[in-house]
Amino acid sequence: MRALLNSFTISLFITASVGVQVSWGQTAPAPAWNTSLPEALAQAKASQKPVLAVFSGSDWCKPCMQLKQEVFDQPEFASFAQDRFVLARFDFPRNKKNRLAPAQTKLSEEAAAQLNKEGAFPAVVLLSPEGRILGRTGYRPGGAAAYDAYLTQLLAKK
Repeated sequence: MRALLNSFTISLFITASVGVQVSWGQTAPAPAWNTSLPEALAQAKASQKPVLAVFSGSDWCKPCMQLKQEVFDQPEFASFAQDRFVLARFDFPRNKKNRLAPAQTKLSEEAAAQLNKEGAFPAVVLLSPEGRILGRTGYRPGGAAAYDAYLTQLLAKK
């Protein structure tokens, strides 16, 4: 019985230690995404950071899902974006179960009327803190590191 108790205690200690190492290894918390363009622009103006506005169809657009999974959900992107951008996401789900609240749908439609008149999905629009369009892109393969480098290039051109 004593051996079983010692084995359990050691297992518990190892599990706790691994959990601590995993949490220490994280580089940045998940980024906060604005869902209002006016609020994102106000935050951008106050912080003098550009806005990265993303238009997506989260439940029907495969490239949108890939962009989110391969880039925006990655800790590397969170670290990259943390001190560089004000993030804004405008989603246009089609499935009834994913439908947004009417007020949120209206905010997304207003942002799209200003920045995504073509209705491209995914659309990623970089804006100056004053709201001037600095660049546009969409899904690009290669993961977070390649996307981060591409966004840096887009900003350098402006």
